Amino acid sequence: MDLGKVMSALADPLRRSVVLELLDMPQGEERTCASFQLPVSKSAQTFLFRVLREAGITWDPNYGNRRGVTVRQDDLEKRFPGLLDVLRSERDRTSSS
Repeated sequence: MDLGKVMSALADPLRRSVVLELLDMPQGEERTCASFQLPVSKSAQTFLFRVLREAGITWDPNYGNRRGVTVRQDDLEKRFPGLLDVLRSERDRTSSS
């Protein structure tokens, strides 16, 4: 995991919102990529999830007819301690404003 790639991936508000939605789920659970209500085309969604995966933020197991997605919480916390807490606190601060 490269800090520059992780920060670049998280700089986009839409990608950050996907990560935050995943963080609200119990650790280890996954969602399908199609389950997100994103205001972009399917090709843009594919790119969004690829950026997160290639940055090492998410893990996307491929089941043939669908893809799951989950945040690599343990790996991120080990490599960048506190980063996920910063994301959560930013969301909490902006949602209470």
